[in-house]
Amino acid sequence: MNTKNNKRRKESKLKIEKAFVELLQGKEVNEISVTDICKLADINRTTFYANYLDIFDLIDKIGERMIEDFHSLYKEETNRYNSNDFLKLFYHVKENQLFYKTYFKLGLDNHFHAYRYDTELAKKYYENKYIEYHMDYFKAGITAIIKK
Repeated sequence: MNTKNNKRRKESKLKIEKAFVELLQGKEVNEISVTDICKLADINRTTFYANYLDIFDLIDKIGERMIEDFHSLYKEETNRYNSNDFLKLFYHVKENQLFYKTYFKLGLDNHFHAYRYDTELAKKYYENKYIEYHMDYFKAGITAIIKK
């Protein structure tokens, strides 16, 4: 029986994701086929389709897992916003370069929230004006640094 969390299914998903990420380093998403993934992962197409609807479903699932993994970096924060511990973030980027390269190549940076912006502090200093501009400016800056 193919239950949701059995060991073989987890191993298959890991092989599929690893093969896809490896292919993504040399090709664009639209150049990668399910056949390419299956050959590299050494699995049958039925195994792929037992786990994912298509390549875009695979991308969505990888993206969800990447976002969860990233957010676990700050799960111990006690404040509503991070403590400006960007050193923790930059070490994470350095240690997980393939993760970030894949994340940005898949275009997931539109969902990238490397911080929890301190809106209370912004309200105090900027009288609650143009906070969205501050947040977008900061997000774009930190994202550009991480991409570099």
